[in-house]
Amino acid sequence: MSQLIATIKHLISIDEEEEAIIKSLFKPLELKAGDFFVEEGQVCRYVGFIEKGLVRYYMNDDGNHKTLYFNKEGEFVSNYQSFLPRNPSNTNIQAIEDTSLQVISFENLQRLYATVREGEKLGRLGIESVFVNSLEQLKSFYRDSPAERYRQFLHAYAELAQRIPQYYIASYVGIKPQSLSRIRKRLVSKAD
Repeated sequence: MSQLIATIKHLISIDEEEEAIIKSLFKPLELKAGDFFVEEGQVCRYVGFIEKGLVRYYMNDDGNHKTLYFNKEGEFVSNYQSFLPRNPSNTNIQAIEDTSLQVISFENLQRLYATVREGEKLGRLGIESVFVNSLEQLKSFYRDSPAERYRQFLHAYAELAQRIPQYYIASYVGIKPQSLSRIRKRLVSKAD
């Protein structure tokens, strides 16, 4: 919970009373590797803050899993397209490794907005970040080569490259694992 509070304090000002309110609104959730935060077809019930662990967002395209995004320690996780309007999710969010989160329900998030002075600012900053990241990722798929997307992945997730299976990374970059192997070999030979 202390990491969540520190992250919130980095984004907005809160006093001790507001900190106590926030602590009362979030609840712990433990996911084992392979467990789902939300599955396609279900309504996403929470916004989570990852204290420990790693998740991936993916869509199922006729049996092919298309990895969209990763979240790690110190980051918020949710399928906002499902969570906010209360619609079934078209995206899966799955733990890649055992993951500890603090989660807040839609109802409790509304309480946070109503009772914490800068609560709505916190929500706005979170959604702005998701929006900008989504646009950057979309532009990259149209503009950048797979090798460039892999370099961007390494830049954005350098510390995670060893924790994420290569086939998830290949899916995120938008290529087959064999193509990722060739790109990795080329990058290594250029570095030598």
